[in-house]
Amino acid sequence: MSKMYSSNTLKREKYRKLSGIFIFVIVRKYSCMKNFILFFFLVNFSCTQAQNVAFIKKENLLKTVSFLSSPELDGRLPGSPGYHKAAEFMASEFKKLGLLPVGDSSYFQFTNVEYTEISDQFYFMLLHAGKPIATYKQGEDYIFRTNTGSGHARADVVFCGYGISEPALGYDDYADVDVKNKIVLVFKQNPGWKKNNKEWGEMLTRYKAQTASKHGALAILYVSVPNNWDGGVPIGSIMDGDGFYEQNIPQLHISYKVADDLLKETKSDLKILKSKIDSLQNPVSFSTETSVELSVNSKYIKNKRSENVIGFLEGKSKKDEYFVIGAHLDHVGRQGDLYFPGANDNASGSAAVLEVARAFVSGTKPERSIYFVLFTSEEQGLLGAKKFVENPPSSLEKCQAFINMDCIAYGDSIQVGCGKTSVNLWKLAKKSDSLSSKQMTERTWAGGGADAEPFYKKKIPTAYFVTTNSYKHLHLPSDKVETLNSDLFEKIVRLIFTTAWDIANGKYSREKIE
Repeated sequence: MSKMYSSNTLKREKYRKLSGIFIFVIVRKYSCMKNFILFFFLVNFSCTQAQNVAFIKKENLLKTVSFLSSPELDGRLPGSPGYHKAAEFMASEFKKLGLLPVGDSSYFQFTNVEYTEISDQFYFMLLHAGKPIATYKQGEDYIFRTNTGSGHARADVVFCGYGISEPALGYDDYADVDVKNKIVLVFKQNPGWKKNNKEWGEMLTRYKAQTASKHGALAILYVSVPNNWDGGVPIGSIMDGDGFYEQNIPQLHISYKVADDLLKETKSDLKILKSKIDSLQNPVSFSTETSVELSVNSKYIKNKRSENVIGFLEGKSKKDEYFVIGAHLDHVGRQGDLYFPGANDNASGSAAVLEVARAFVSGTKPERSIYFVLFTSEEQGLLGAKKFVENPPSSLEKCQAFINMDCIAYGDSIQVGCGKTSVNLWKLAKKSDSLSSKQMTERTWAGGGADAEPFYKKKIPTAYFVTTNSYKHLHLPSDKVETLNSDLFEKIVRLIFTTAWDIANGKYSREKIE
């Protein structure tokens, strides 16, 4: 610079970033203009990132979670009016931010899902000598599987182990018992061992309901295996596998307490039964000598429209390259007066997508483009994420990475999954954490998981953000905004943003995924 200034003025290095206005900076004399330009760029780049991070505030995050987890949205079951309200709300927020709409119509990418609506007329009772001796409480003693069939049953209960009937594998829980016009009690999970070294395959609850029906059962009761992660507490769930839907088989998930009531007459208990089956690798099935009565009405629709919500922010110098920031918007719905708020799972991740988008549009435009996506039907089998990767708005060859956020607001520290496969991406997040909250653990895993799985299968690097010890209220009516760790919530979303900022501005390029 040719003009001289006073030393007091020169001691202050000023810069101001204003959109659409020239920037004038006064600095000391530098020996090399190249060094000055590099210095100015790095300071401006770093300060812009810091300014944008400040837009991410726990108050805004919690406000969005409060709405998404409210009774008004009925637990956001895919295809339900409550889910559509949630999707419309998030699309309107994307529009306010100036994100471009991407989809089949406006911000929506449509897909079909199975849909079951459970009426508020149901009951479940324990009988003795044909008379009710206990009326069980929904939400505490039992929860209907979200894809339950309709029906009324008053019958004896038969214990049928794991509920598997596969003679070709050398195992059949139904081989030596008659369950016609009975109600079967089975373990919800499958054995942890192989029979004749053969895999069990996808034997989820749908398979078990079909199997019970084929053998003449009127209804099926699932109980978690002893010492399961859920503590034997019934949870809401719509993950039940593929295949024919059993419209006339009521399906209930019962508590350990109810299972003990049903086994009391035989002086058996779940731990002994599981241990005996597992040690022998042979069925142990029998009549429990108890009876129950239950009733439920449900309406099933095979193809109900649901939608992903997609907003697009175009980049500058590398706008043809992009990455995806996503979370699932859906949850497991409502059963009568009982609804599942889904605050942590996954209103938290959905709110984070919105606030990360807000931070990006509030500052310098990124070099790469970004798709902000809220997926439907993660709870049903990753249907929304699968729809996106099979029908991407841009070529997947140009996709640099996928950031997934699922259950990020309850717990005590931060985990980033997929790090054993997407090694460099994980290291990028770890480095960013080392400069901020320092709460990211070393624990990670290989592959994808949840909505990251379809991306991983397309060889796209993935980072799955989640908090540790996050699942205390998973799929329970207690998953409410009041239970969330707001400070940790803010920290993890800020880490997600700084990691995404580095991807957006060229500090990471797509690595090879094996």
